Amino acid sequence: SDLARMGLAPAKSTPDTEAQLKSASACAQLADLIPGARLSLDMPDLRLDASIPQAYIGQMPRGYVNPASWDAGVPAFLLNYSFNSYDTTGSGKSQTSTYLGLRAGLNVGGWQLRQDSTVIWQSGYAGQPGQRHWQNIDAYAQRPLPKLRAKVTLGDSFTDGAVFDSFGLRGVQLATDDQMLPQSLRGYAPIVRGAADTNAKVTVSQNGIQIYQTTVAPGPFVIRDLYPTGYGGDLEVTVTEANGRLHSFSVPYASVAQLLRAGVTRFDVAAGQLRDDALQDKPGVVQATVQHGFNNFFTGYSGVQGSEGYAAALVGGAINTRFGALALDVTQAHASIPGYGSRNGQSFRISYSKIIPETDTSLAVAAYRYSTSGFLSLLNAESIRDYASHGLAALQYLPSSIPMVDGVPMLNLLTPAQRAALAGSAYNSNNPYIAHGLLQQRDRFTLTLSQRLGGEGGSLYANASVNDYWNQRGRDTQFQVGYNNHFRRLSWGISVTRGRTQFGGYDNQVFLNASLPLGNGVHAPSLSFNVNHDANTGTQEQAVLNGSAGAWNQFTYGATTSHGSDGTGNTISVSAGYRSPYAIFNASAGKGSGYSQESFSASGAVVAHQGGVTFGQPMGDTVAIARVPGASGAHITNAPGVSVDRFGYALVPYLTPYQLDTIQIDPQGLPLGVRLDATSAQVAPYEGAVVMVNFKSKAGRALVAHIRMADGKPAPFGAQVFNTKDEPLGVVGQAGMTLLRGVDPSGSLSVKWTDAQGAGRTCSFGYSSPRSGGNAMAYQQIRATCVTDKTAAHSPVEKGT
Repeated sequence: SDLARMGLAPAKSTPDTEAQLKSASACAQLADLIPGARLSLDMPDLRLDASIPQAYIGQMPRGYVNPASWDAGVPAFLLNYSFNSYDTTGSGKSQTSTYLGLRAGLNVGGWQLRQDSTVIWQSGYAGQPGQRHWQNIDAYAQRPLPKLRAKVTLGDSFTDGAVFDSFGLRGVQLATDDQMLPQSLRGYAPIVRGAADTNAKVTVSQNGIQIYQTTVAPGPFVIRDLYPTGYGGDLEVTVTEANGRLHSFSVPYASVAQLLRAGVTRFDVAAGQLRDDALQDKPGVVQATVQHGFNNFFTGYSGVQGSEGYAAALVGGAINTRFGALALDVTQAHASIPGYGSRNGQSFRISYSKIIPETDTSLAVAAYRYSTSGFLSLLNAESIRDYASHGLAALQYLPSSIPMVDGVPMLNLLTPAQRAALAGSAYNSNNPYIAHGLLQQRDRFTLTLSQRLGGEGGSLYANASVNDYWNQRGRDTQFQVGYNNHFRRLSWGISVTRGRTQFGGYDNQVFLNASLPLGNGVHAPSLSFNVNHDANTGTQEQAVLNGSAGAWNQFTYGATTSHGSDGTGNTISVSAGYRSPYAIFNASAGKGSGYSQESFSASGAVVAHQGGVTFGQPMGDTVAIARVPGASGAHITNAPGVSVDRFGYALVPYLTPYQLDTIQIDPQGLPLGVRLDATSAQVAPYEGAVVMVNFKSKAGRALVAHIRMADGKPAPFGAQVFNTKDEPLGVVGQAGMTLLRGVDPSGSLSVKWTDAQGAGRTCSFGYSSPRSGGNAMAYQQIRATCVTDKTAAHSPVEKGT
């Protein structure tokens, strides 16, 4: 309709209004289509003014980029590399370990192919031969599908874990990509609805901080593009009318991971082979999940899973209330174990979060899961089936004669043969399976809590988990409690942690840290102290000095000294690094009690594209190639340390997909004779794309012109200088001095400015630059007299543009 083309969203029309719209002779009132809309005619100016309530205006959310502007990039080959060589010497023997990590990619025809691998070399030591090992980590091809707000992946991938637990997959996956949403629509935040009586200012505050402000017309308004703010805190909405009258209301805002914005749908469909290195036989698997935000308060979600001998279904919902956010779901699972019959069971999960502004308490996540004795998750079920197919009962976890420490079976202290004997099975050295089986979880409780203690009281945080198992006695409790604060420029903190050792027992640690900057400059180093006390290994003290140098912080250095009470004694090490435009280099050396160590590492990226091969710093998955002809050495402002190479290209290593990224060229780094039409450009790339960003440049001579008028006075300050093609070359400075870039060896230039009466003025002068021995980029000076052309007319020129 005409209203839709004008960016308006009319309300549902009545039958009488629909009939009027269809009739060629009838006329429908705007207020009948949009409640609260008003028209007024300004006869003196012959202008028709319309007032439309904000709720009926089709507004674009903050950060919105039209999908038609998304850039799929250019065909390219990509390679990220990370190299590290570590050499250690002790007791008269030395060993070298070398690592090379590679991430290769190819973008062609809208598809993005990626492959990750590692190569490890280990020299011989103490009579043992050296080793070399190559490992393929993953390989996949993906393609964005903007019309579905999704992407498809062929090969190795992981499910998103939003409904079921995440697992590795080798196959095909189609899933929504939230990166395609504007940042203001990602995550969960409620929609704010209200009404104004006049042209009013609307502000939204959370925990006393204003997070949004806008102006609305009389009538209803809707705010849909609030940025998510962690786990929430109720929103206070204040409407300030044009006459100064205030009215306010509150909107509940608490969030858990399952909550979505109203109207948002997420899905994930995957099918292929289960990818788990612990399984010798990898079964086929299929999964489908969906989530939908029905309104501000309720999000529903469900999913199904299936594999060989296993099926599961889940249904759940999440709600946002004044008392916090709550999510509850139940999973029904069936598993068939060869030789052991079937297992059926349920798993119930509940999670809760709440921010309490009155006490500055954030209960980020409190989650509880209970599973019946017959319930198995997908990964557990397939592991048990894998065990059973090799004659092992995976759930017979706890033979009575196994030694216990703190209620934990110390199976890792036994040999494989001893474990097999205790499990009542024959030991086979070629059998990759652990005879003691798997833990089957009964219930699990997790808690994440933070508490601010006033303006200077610091903050307290706690993370805890408690697990019970059907086939193990005792309870597994792990936690971390910490406190952080600062005194003037000194930051410090203390934490207490209880975890697990590699042998299954408890490991209690106390960690104290403090950090202090040694100066006020941008390159001031920092000094930190760390003390770690471990109940098993004793106490270790450590002092660390770190700093940087260079205009782009491209040089780094550090020194560390430590002392351990566990027999390690005193150690000292130093390190240095250099971030070049084309790679990052680091080196370190250390010496301790009876040993010494040296290491060297290098990391970077290579991109082959239609213009050649460009080297750069380590890159993310979405990058840009800035093409700036003739601008070798110019820096990219928003990519520290990156500069244009001698071929006119620069690799910008990190971009945000589907959002406007700005690439800025530092004009101070340009060669003297190069002029750019623009020093910045914006691009919105697809995820995984290599986008080519072209900057128009002109290489020529660089002149410093001393420009005076016919009366001997300097040319007007701020006037612009143009060539015969009306291209700007520079701006007149003090005393008529002007730096001109990209000029021809000779010709005519014009100077344009606006006089005190607002009229456009022009003068021109001819020039011929001195000979420079064939070097067109040499720095040269000329003097010129600018003759006013009284017949010339032009639009006024803004000064300084």
